[in-house]
Amino acid sequence: MMAAAGCLVALTGRATAEQDPTAKLFDGKTLRGWIQIENSETSFSGSDITNLSALARSIAAKQNGLAAFVNSELDDAFRTNLSGFAASNETDDKAIRSALAKALSKIISGPLIYDKSRFHGIHLQPATKKLLHRNPQGRELVELNRMLLVDAFPGELAAVTAGWQLKDGAMASTGAGRGVICTARDYGRFRLTFSMRHVSGNPDHQACVLIFCTRPSPGEITLDALGGIQFQVPRGGHWDYRPGHNNAGGDEFTTVTKPAFDPHEWSRVEIVADASTGTARMAVAQPIGSKAVEVLAFHDPSAGKVGPIALQMHNAGLFDEYKDIAIEENPSNLDLITTA
Repeated sequence: MMAAAGCLVALTGRATAEQDPTAKLFDGKTLRGWIQIENSETSFSGSDITNLSALARSIAAKQNGLAAFVNSELDDAFRTNLSGFAASNETDDKAIRSALAKALSKIISGPLIYDKSRFHGIHLQPATKKLLHRNPQGRELVELNRMLLVDAFPGELAAVTAGWQLKDGAMASTGAGRGVICTARDYGRFRLTFSMRHVSGNPDHQACVLIFCTRPSPGEITLDALGGIQFQVPRGGHWDYRPGHNNAGGDEFTTVTKPAFDPHEWSRVEIVADASTGTARMAVAQPIGSKAVEVLAFHDPSAGKVGPIALQMHNAGLFDEYKDIAIEENPSNLDLITTA
């Protein structure tokens, strides 16, 4: 659903509401106009395994038909390592946890894992049954396979939970897991403004905004971070998630200043971008109401893409908050007006 349009108080505080060309993307009351896409819907991470020792014992001992199936899908070397861990009575092992998460992700990315005899005695949740009866394909099939595994191992695997919620008038990440919340509309040339703060993280990472993103087609597996260009706020770190890149980039990123902003305090951010030229600039003001400084610039014509704008939760355990998000489409120039 499109975000509600409306006029905000002018960014500089000098223009009237009638003169302001910006429109609200988020008003602090609803997440309408935004779409949540969780990586955990189509994969498992180590943090999704809530009881590693119990899961390892079940798979190693082939305690039921599904556990036997999962065991058969493991490669020989890891099957041996998993059996050794299960017999050790240890409760955790980082390497085993990571390898098992990767193995489970591979299993759910394949054909439908449901078989009546394999799931004998396993209670399926109503949502799982409903999706199963739809005979899904593509991304939905992977989501179904994940739900089936969670239903089979409810005490050992975590169900997918929402990554973003409303909290005290802000759009807040829940720490649930890696993923994004993106605009339902696509944008090419724009001025984006918002207020943000990084509350906490364990493990920690800066808050992230993604531009020049790729929206997945129906049923398509979503690119990690929507294959976009990442601006880390408020300090100006960055990453290039385009297929074939997945790195910190090179000359296309320019660090204009290295501000000593406290990410835990509220900042006001302005990002101007133009997909036709692959250009973007970011300015940040801290405290809010002070004059902003340009922090980061990006230029790569091959990266420019009309697409959604997204807020990224880089990993599980991160808590960030955003509010007063507004956009001006097709501004007459790409000057940073908050630095004036």
